[in-house]
Formats: sequence, C-alpha cells, structure tokens
Amino acid sequence: LCDSVVKSDAYNLNLNPPEYMNFDGQALRCRSLEDGLVELTFDLQGESINKFNRATTEELREVVSLLQQQSNIRGLLITSAKEVFIVGADITEFMANFKVSQEKIAAGVREAQQIFLDLENLEFPSVCAINGYALGGGFELCLACTYRVVSTRAKVGQPEVKLGILPGFGGTTRLPRLIGVDNALEWMALGNEQSADAALKSGAVDSVSEPDTLRESALTLLRRAVAGELDWQAKREDLRGPLKLNENEALMAFESARGLIAQKAGKNYPAPLTIVGVVQASAPLPLEQALEIEAEGFAELAKTPQAAALVGIFLGDQLLKKKAKQARKQARPFEQAAVLGAGIMGGGIAYQSAYKGIPIVMKDIAQSQLDLGLNEASKILTKRIERGRLTPDKMAATLTRILPTLSYDALRDADIVIEAVVEREDVKRLVYGELQTMVREDAVIASNTSTISINRLAESIQNPERFCGMHFFNPVHRMPLVEVIRGKDSSVETIATTVAYASAMGKSPVVVNDCPGFLVNRILFPYFAGFNGLLKDGVDFQRIDKVMEKFGWPMGPAFLLDVVGIDTSRHAEHVMALGFPDRMAPSSATITDLFYDNNRYGQKNDTGFYLHTTDARGRRKKVRDPEADALLQTWSQPVDREVSDDEIVDRMMLPMLMESSRCLEDGIVESPAEVDMSLVYGVGFPPFRGGIFRWVDQVGAATLVGKGEKYASLLSLNQPTAQLRELANRNDKFYPL
Repeated sequence: LCDSVVKSDAYNLNLNPPEYMNFDGQALRCRSLEDGLVELTFDLQGESINKFNRATTEELREVVSLLQQQSNIRGLLITSAKEVFIVGADITEFMANFKVSQEKIAAGVREAQQIFLDLENLEFPSVCAINGYALGGGFELCLACTYRVVSTRAKVGQPEVKLGILPGFGGTTRLPRLIGVDNALEWMALGNEQSADAALKSGAVDSVSEPDTLRESALTLLRRAVAGELDWQAKREDLRGPLKLNENEALMAFESARGLIAQKAGKNYPAPLTIVGVVQASAPLPLEQALEIEAEGFAELAKTPQAAALVGIFLGDQLLKKKAKQARKQARPFEQAAVLGAGIMGGGIAYQSAYKGIPIVMKDIAQSQLDLGLNEASKILTKRIERGRLTPDKMAATLTRILPTLSYDALRDADIVIEAVVEREDVKRLVYGELQTMVREDAVIASNTSTISINRLAESIQNPERFCGMHFFNPVHRMPLVEVIRGKDSSVETIATTVAYASAMGKSPVVVNDCPGFLVNRILFPYFAGFNGLLKDGVDFQRIDKVMEKFGWPMGPAFLLDVVGIDTSRHAEHVMALGFPDRMAPSSATITDLFYDNNRYGQKNDTGFYLHTTDARGRRKKVRDPEADALLQTWSQPVDREVSDDEIVDRMMLPMLMESSRCLEDGIVESPAEVDMSLVYGVGFPPFRGGIFRWVDQVGAATLVGKGEKYASLLSLNQPTAQLRELANRNDKFYPL
C-alpha cells in the first residue's frame, strides 16, 4: 500500500508502498482500515460543505490513481466529514469554465468522466455512506460506486437541469441503467431532491440507515461484498451494457417522456428535452460510448444563454444568502414576532413566520379580519397536506404558533412588529401613535408598505432608528422576495434584524434605500407606462399579453394589472408620478384611471381588462369582455401603421431597463445582481433570461441604447441612462465574467 504522500508543489507518489495508505489533501484524505479496507473521506478545507471544485477534482484523480496501483486493497469506503456528503460542482467556477469553446467544454467533461470511470473500474468493491445532501456531481460519484447506503436524513438527486445543463459526470448514463428510464428521466428533467425512502424504493440506493449507524452499516455492506456474500462484480457488469429495452419499449418510453416533459418545461428551457435526447441516443450503447454522448450534450447546453442566465440566478441567490448570513451577526435576537393587521396579507405573513417556527401574534381591530387571517393560514396549510408536503400534526403545530388577538397587550413581548394595515399614510401614522406605547422600546417596527415613504412614516415614530420598511409580495407564501427598506434614520441593527427575520422566514431579503416605489415598484411601473403607450396607439391588450408571455413573463401586463388590482396600481402610479414628475407623470389620463373611474378593479370585483369567472371545475379563468373593449375604443388613438411584435417587446422592456439602471445610478440598491434577483423573485421576470441586466448582456448594451433613442420621443422613460451609454461605449457588460 501507499507509504505517504510528500507535499511540495504537487504530490509525489511512492510506487513501491508498504502496507498502509495515507493521503492528506485540501479536500480529501485517505486512510487504511483493517483487513485491506480503505476509507476515503471528503472534507474540503475552509468550507462548510463539500463540493467538486477544481482542487477536489484533481485530488480525486490523484487518489483514484493511487488506488489503481495497489494490489492489497480489498474494498473502499467513501464518507464525508461534514454534515452533507457532496452538494455538487462548484458553480462559482461555471461562468469561466463555460466561456471556452464547446469542444473544450466537452473535453473537460470527458476528463472528469474518466476519473469516475476509473473509480467505478477499481478491482475491488466500493460503498459510499451518504450522510447528507448528495446532489449533482456528488450523487454521480455515488452512482460510480458499487453500493450506496443513505442516511434517513439525506437527500439525493440530479438538479443540474435547474442550471440549464445536464448531469455530466455520468448521471445521464448510470442513473437510467440503475433505476430505469422513466424514473431517471423524471429525476433529471425535473431536478427534484429525493428522500432516502424514495431513493431506496426506486433502487437508486441499496439501504437506508439511521445517521448514528450509517458508517457502520456501510462498512458491514462492504465487508459482505469483500467476503463474497454479494456478487458485486456481476452487479457492476450488469450496469455497463446498453439499456435493457427493446425497440418498441424504447420508442414508447422516450416519446411519452418527451411529450410530458415538453409540456412542463416549455420551449424556453432546452435542458429537459436535451436530457431525453441524450439518454435516448445513448440507450443502445455500452457505458463508455454513452458517456461520449453525455459530454457532447453537456457542452451544447453549457453554451446556451439559458445556462448562463440560470447559473447567474443561482449565484445571485447565493449572494442574497451570504448577505443574510452577515446580517445575522449584527441582528438582535428575535423569538417572538407580531403582525398588525390581519386579513389576507396579515394571515400570509403570520403563516410564513409560524410555519418556519417563529411564534407570531396577529392583531387586528375586527374579529372578522382575524378570522380571515386564520382562514388564510389554514387554507395554505391544508393545500400542503393535500399535496403530501405536510402532516396534520405539523399543521396543528404551525397554527398554535399564531396567536390572534384584538388587544395590544399580547404585543408587549414582541421582538419585531410588522405593520400591515391599509395602504393609507394617515391610517398608518395613527396606528404608530398607539403601537409604540404598547411595545418594548427596543422592538423593531417594520411597515409592509408598498409605496409610502419610509422616511415620512418614520416622522410618527419617537425613536425612528428602530423603524424600517419590510415589503412582502402577494401571495406571501409563494413570493420569495422581501424588500427591506432603509430609512435615513434606520439603524444598522434594525436593518440587520429585519433581514435576519425575513431570512428565517424562508424569504430572500434585498436591502434598498427609501425612494418612491422603493425598488421593484419603481421599476415595474415604467413597464406599465410602456403598456399604456401601446394601448393608446391602438395595440390590442390581449395581443400584448401574448407577446410578453412569449418573451417569458408568467402573465402579460393586462392580466398582471387585473391580478394586482386596478385600484392598487392606480394608487402606485400616482405615487410614482409625484416622485418622478419629469418622466413618470402622464400627460393625460391613463388606462388605469379610465378603468378605475368605471369601477373595473380587476380580480377584486371580477371586471378589469378581462372578465374573471370560474370553469366547471371551479377554477378561475379569464375571458374577453366587450365592455372593456368598448372603453378602450373611447380612449385610444390608434396609429396609422403596423406595430410589430418586436416593437411591443422593446416598448415594454426599455422603460423597465432604464429605470433599473437609474436605481443603480441613484444607489437605491448595491449591485446589478440584487436588481435581477428582485425582479425574478418579486414580479416573475423570466428566469431563463437571468434578470434584466443579464438580458442586457445577452442583447448588447449598444443595441439597447440605440432602441432607447429610437423610442425616446414616444416616452421619456425610454431615454438611455448615462450608465448604459458608458457600457455601450466601452463594449462592456453588467457581468463582465
């Protein structure tokens, strides 16, 4: 066995080792056990998790090479020294790795595949003990082992599709041969994590163990294989050939999967169908030839704009998590929360806090509103039970963490109070006058306002350093974003505590400075201004909806206004006009003014751009309304030319882009990534485009500056910003790498 590994600039391998194995790297260590067994442990130094970065991959190559040279090893145990097994590849390296040519990407994938192939082909059995998350490349390592033992607490899976790529370390090849085509395609095309029980049921792992006995269970299995009780060689050989499907079975399996996956994925996400194609093309081939097809498929997807966008979203999400983690270090402890104002929004906030284990008082002045808030929380929990995501016991436990009350007395122990009363400044000021005398002096007070100035509201607070904004998006339980609005007097501790609480609620907080509309609404309403201009020119609203849905939005602007509420949108529109009169004050009545004056509020009263009814199954649906069409005809002034689909996209997106750039110029938010994540998480900006600034990088700043100048005469919001012009002049990007 290997004597030692001498560290210099690289590891020097002793080719004539004595009888023990010793490897100490930055990510891996290897030790001899009794009876010819060796334990390989993943323990990436300086990180809380294990992942396949460049260093880990290179060390694994060295260790596998060492193992290949030994003649006395009888079995290999693979473990993790961290709470997770391996979470996958280091995604921070992806952007640089994907910049090279498609051919070089494929070559790099083949090199990594060879390491896993060499591990699989060792002349002795291997068992991995999966103690926590084993995802992506981490689970592909497990697939290259002979046997897999998983902890009851562990999760496994192939989530690469969520990054716009496919499993490239052998996942598309080994997983279908292990668990069958149908199961494997579902795992890979949807990218969902699988529980230990689900993995065992499908055949992806060989046994499940309690965490404290996991290593011993894996060792026992390894000893049985070494002793000849298990025919591990036959098991390995069985998985090296083509998929066991005849021609008709293959045709049915892949075509039915292709239809279902295409319906779920949509045409804007190529990875799911590429996965089907790769597995189908490699089905009749032995494993090593199938890996070639996998490498080509991976490289093809890695060069798509969707992969760049989805990787960018992942990195943006990591940035938000990192900032939330930093905030926790400066935050005050919070063990009890309160929400002031029940109803749908208050009930949603109460549910989210209680569901994540933080008790919350829900206070209102009317019992009917408290009942509405509790019903909202119960409705959300019931749906989770119906979908198998929650047990009745956990529902009961969640509801017991919500204390409905008509009295301020229950708020005295609250560490943070969220005000969520009606969106009227005079009402909020009146509430603060009562509230601040009834809660602790050090309790954080946060307003869930969507438009009202935090600095103005703070004038009603005796110690405004404890006051800030905390803007949730509706529906609270579905929308990830929370805007934390910093007022001019908000303390560092107040902002940190609010960010930490939002994060503990399972939300993605973004800190923004106070301004009309804050960040998301300030950016969203220029988008609606573009819509207003198109309608004024006589473009049909339903056509605009279809064009923007084709662009990737989950709903078009007309339907979105109906969902938000015409009255709510009109109020926010007026706030924007007062705050930015030079570019957001309309020269005449807008479409929201027209609809509001005619009592068309959208889904709130089932009449807006559309009529909102229910189908035979009781599901909401929207239909065309002749009365809305008649109103539009009295208001619009159709132009005497054809407006193309491209023009619709330009006139919708350019105002949003320019205002996003102004928010960066004004220091409302710190980074392009936080703008992008706010739009994706707050209003459903198409994820496959990565956010508005990654969209700029794809289209080109110079192209969009030219379009902005073209349409500036129609709407001043289209005027390119100095920031965008500078990027265009330098041929630069918001995300250079």
